Amino acid sequence: MDNNGNHADHKARQQVEQRLLKQDTVTVVPYLNSRAGQPIPQAEIQNSNATYASSIDDDVGNPYAPFCSQMDWEIARWAKLRSSSSTAFSDLLSIDNVSERLGLSYKNSRELNMLIDKELPTRPKFRREQIVVAGEAFDIFYRDVIECIKALYGDPDFADFLVFSPERHYTDDDETVRLFSDMHTGKWWWNTQKKLNKQRPGATIIPVIISTNKTQVTVFRNKTAYPVYLTIGNIPKEIHRKPSRHAQILLTYLPTTRLDHITNKASHRRSAANLYHACMARVLSPLEKAGLDGMAMPSGDGVSRHCHPLFACFVGDYPEQVLATAVKTTECPKCNIPPDKLENSTAPFEMRDLGAILDALAAIDVGDLEFVQACCDAGIKPVVHPFWERLPYANIFQAVTPNILHQLYQGLVKHLLSWLAQACGPAEIDARCQRLPPNHHIRLFMKGITGLSRVSGTEHAQICRFLLGIIIDIQLPENLASACLLRAVRGLLNFLYLAQYPCHSSETLSLLDDALALFHDNKEIFVDLGIRNHFNLPKLHATRHYASMIRLYGTTDNYNTEYTERLHIDLTKDAYRATNHKDEFAQMTQWLERKEKILRHDKFIEWRLHGNPFPHHPRPPDLSYDCTQTLTKHPSAKAVSIQRLISDYGATYFREALARYIAQQNHFDETLSHRRLEDLAASVLLPFHSVAVYHKIKWISIDARGHGDPLVTVDSVHAKPGRTATRGRNDAIPARFDTALINNGTGDSVGIEGYRVGQIRTIFSLRQKDAQSMFPPTRQPPKHLAYVEWFTPFPSTPDLQHGMYKISRFVCSGERIASIIPVSNIARSIHLIPKFGRVAPRHWTSSNVLEECDTFFVNYYIDRHSFVALR
Repeated sequence: MDNNGNHADHKARQQVEQRLLKQDTVTVVPYLNSRAGQPIPQAEIQNSNATYASSIDDDVGNPYAPFCSQMDWEIARWAKLRSSSSTAFSDLLSIDNVSERLGLSYKNSRELNMLIDKELPTRPKFRREQIVVAGEAFDIFYRDVIECIKALYGDPDFADFLVFSPERHYTDDDETVRLFSDMHTGKWWWNTQKKLNKQRPGATIIPVIISTNKTQVTVFRNKTAYPVYLTIGNIPKEIHRKPSRHAQILLTYLPTTRLDHITNKASHRRSAANLYHACMARVLSPLEKAGLDGMAMPSGDGVSRHCHPLFACFVGDYPEQVLATAVKTTECPKCNIPPDKLENSTAPFEMRDLGAILDALAAIDVGDLEFVQACCDAGIKPVVHPFWERLPYANIFQAVTPNILHQLYQGLVKHLLSWLAQACGPAEIDARCQRLPPNHHIRLFMKGITGLSRVSGTEHAQICRFLLGIIIDIQLPENLASACLLRAVRGLLNFLYLAQYPCHSSETLSLLDDALALFHDNKEIFVDLGIRNHFNLPKLHATRHYASMIRLYGTTDNYNTEYTERLHIDLTKDAYRATNHKDEFAQMTQWLERKEKILRHDKFIEWRLHGNPFPHHPRPPDLSYDCTQTLTKHPSAKAVSIQRLISDYGATYFREALARYIAQQNHFDETLSHRRLEDLAASVLLPFHSVAVYHKIKWISIDARGHGDPLVTVDSVHAKPGRTATRGRNDAIPARFDTALINNGTGDSVGIEGYRVGQIRTIFSLRQKDAQSMFPPTRQPPKHLAYVEWFTPFPSTPDLQHGMYKISRFVCSGERIASIIPVSNIARSIHLIPKFGRVAPRHWTSSNVLEECDTFFVNYYIDRHSFVALR
């Protein structure tokens, strides 16, 4: 493609991203029937906190009841949420007079447990039952699924945020470009509402999202647990994906038996599948009647609606998907594509026919042989009554969702790292990782990445942030050209980042498909290198379903297993550690019930004392960069001499740059030529010899959607000198002067126009009296300024192969060009990947590479905002 064509495609892509960013004028189309999701008539409305209060015995207006005081309550909360063990807590209270002096209503863990069990309102309780499969009984611990749904739907913390009916969102008034974000913006809810309205007009759908994943609870002895989690699609994804908001509930612990007594492999697999489905069917069976007939259910504000809980999504890794759908390993759980065609990006396929499969399952009433043959013809295993067989409006093959963690990070990215290590050599890959400059978003793997074992999804995500950059210019075996390799890696990484957008449009979904096509068009390079002979990987084929699934259920952060992985710690591993490891599941469920009671009572006390803590500001998710730039209240160094700025900070031309800045501000209304500016700057005398210096700029997140999210640091820029080692200690710290993206005042949210890269050497402020003496009253400088060394402007288009912009140090007559700018012009940090050449120079290090190297590539993979803006 010529440069003009490349530039046109690049501008078109930027316009698509720009339309997705600017959602100030989103057109919302409500569901056709206005009765959908509407409240039902009630004689009296009482919110759930008031209902909770009425179940507590409190005659004296004590907000902490049934605990006698704030101290009594806070120690109980600490004991159940933070304490190491019940024995340790009892030993603490057994110290003479501790309980009396603190005024506690309990003297040991047993008395506290009795208080919690008897006095605090109940949460959904666990039951213990036995499921008989193949003549053997297995214990299952589970809760009533309807009670769990009621607990989430009726939680007062979520009352202001619940969604009750589907909507269609568009970026324009003509309704041509559709948006997909939360589940209610997808097609599944709209289409299901249409089907349900034929039988139950005015119904409110509660989409049930089920997540399953077996996990180890011990490092040794291979002890496992098999938790199943539940959440509902009415709760916005920004809430239910955060474990701290407790919008996911543990539904059941499935049996973890290995069935060692069954030695035949086929019988073992069949018995394990039948056990799984029998247990899941027992747990989810109440959804059959509730989904068809519905029930009156109050939300946290006390308003009741006629609700139909419907099984919507199944979240799990590939083995879980195969088990749930009863298809064979190596096959796609969603479609009928042959296993030997999985690598083909254009091979036709059809979604599995639920009707035909249900007919095959009904053949069990005819006879065993007929049942087995019917299931074989339908393309599934002969599982007796799968759990989804009788669930209304459910289609398990459609319900299986994309899995960013296991399919992409722990699947395709894991494969890609192995392929690249074989193609480029592990020593060279590791050498480049060790020589990357630091950045807020970049983890430096100082021992390389090829020798890592048991790499987590988080570590794979961190590696993806620089993976493409380190293979640019690398030498391939037999001197093969690297263009196809770069395009293949770029296509896969672009797909990975696009798949994680919190909001998609019908246009950006086309970009998702284009990224996948870029990988498929170039993947044969791995065959040419002798690394692969086929790509029939189920996880690779699954990427073909991502766009259609986003259209159905909203973006992938509605159903990512990464969030439930964290729940394993809170709801399974911590629970196991609290037991004596004998009949552990009975103890785990009891421990969990008490913990949930304490958490619920904590919310109630917060409401009683302060009301609703989360103001509601509805706003759909988008790709905007919502953050606030901050610096410390006091400088890192109050008075740093100009000479030290030159020697330690590398601000070589600080005096000259500041003089030019002063001259510009004093002649702001003039158009100054370079010669005129230099003459004016030469006449400026600085009335000081030192300035206050700051070593760090931070960008703090904004709770844009009013969900009560904590504020976190989302980006930072460092500009600090090195520290030499003290006597007898090896505690030297190298200097760090980060690079940043700087806005000249005309930059937009997408694209590089109006932006330039600079290295921040010094962040400083002038004393007020000095500023007043040097600047006119109408042009007083901002409080914080920065000395910046410039890089060359961005080229008009990025590289055609790897898609990154190439820049160099901006040098004139052998000297680096620098300026003074307001700190507010610094938009965000930027990561530069050195141009290593065919072999990385071994004298380069992470701390000196910005000084040693002259040419760099702008890395847009460091975070989603850079990916959107700089690609």
